[in-house]
Amino acid sequence: MPTLLDNAVTHFSRLPGIGRKTALRLVLHMLRQEKEDVDAFADALTVLRRDVKYCKVCYNISDEEVCPICSDARRDSSVICVVENIQDVLAIEQTQQYNGLYHVLGGIISPMDGVGPNDIKISELVDRVGSGEVKEVIFALASTMEGDTTNFYISRRLQAFPDVKLSVIARGISVGDELQYTDEVTLGRSILNRTPLK
Repeated sequence: MPTLLDNAVTHFSRLPGIGRKTALRLVLHMLRQEKEDVDAFADALTVLRRDVKYCKVCYNISDEEVCPICSDARRDSSVICVVENIQDVLAIEQTQQYNGLYHVLGGIISPMDGVGPNDIKISELVDRVGSGEVKEVIFALASTMEGDTTNFYISRRLQAFPDVKLSVIARGISVGDELQYTDEVTLGRSILNRTPLK
């Protein structure tokens, strides 16, 4: 395999879920495209990596300092849905069943992986709830031991705000499943039928 082709295949195969065969197919596809289209593709990736921002309110990805969800006056700012990552925000938004705001933790507590409470955006969530505007916090983390541990830890931190309702999405989602792979109907029903966190 020519060095230029092998180099491109190696970089494509570093993407999640892409093996060398699929990477080769993608690279060969790119070679069949017009030069302008390939340049536009490469530019889009460069601009994305260089210019992407994280919302200073919820830590979702954004083009601006505050993401479109947080800056939308039609959203219910008294409700915050706590999620692990940006894919979970996208998954919940696709259900069109939720009209509040989000808080992206950027991970979950996992001592086995060296992730503790100070490694994710828990203190920032506590500060948001402490502002006095929040009436409900919905926990929408994976139904795993790590997700439940994170729910429990955060709920303990939020006990300082007894007027804030804490709930967890209904367990229509199978234990061990990740939100981004859950079908929209199940995920939407889980949001609508959330239950109090005990």
